[in-house]
Amino acid sequence: MLQGDRIRLRPLERTQGPDQLAVDVAAQVAIRSTPEVRSRWPGDDVAADVWAAVEMDNVQYLAIENEDGSIIGGIQWEAEEDPDHAHASIDVYLHPSAHGQGYCTDAVRTLSAYLFDEVGHHRLTMDPATDNHAAIGCYSKVGFRVVGVMRQYERGSDGTFHAGLLMELLADDFRAQRSSSG
Repeated sequence: MLQGDRIRLRPLERTQGPDQLAVDVAAQVAIRSTPEVRSRWPGDDVAADVWAAVEMDNVQYLAIENEDGSIIGGIQWEAEEDPDHAHASIDVYLHPSAHGQGYCTDAVRTLSAYLFDEVGHHRLTMDPATDNHAAIGCYSKVGFRVVGVMRQYERGSDGTFHAGLLMELLADDFRAQRSSSG
């Protein structure tokens, strides 16, 4: 479990038992099924997509809980294991009722600190759509920088391919930002 300033990140793992895992997955499916989130996380079968991500060995899927313990979103990370290209990538979403309250920034910052300080990564990436200004602003607050535009990167819910930004954060930059902000 990872504790942020206002959020807690809790793993969705098979070891929690089938009942708790089913409850957690149902909460994630409900959030991913909202029109606002679904427009950014399309798929034919939201429940199957969430279950598949939870079951993947190379993806770590965490519930985002607010101060009262309610699940308000999900965040996942995946490591590139090739030693010549080692890094981790992060994906995140929140229930629309939790938007604009600092929860996403706290979740991304908390997970980034863990990935740098505990796991030992030196570089993290995120890949928001170029028109997802709220996400880009959130990730920028944590210290992620835009390093490029990936054209026709991802198929959108409308069936066409859309551009995405490649954003990255280096451990040295993150640590320098933390030490300068106290």
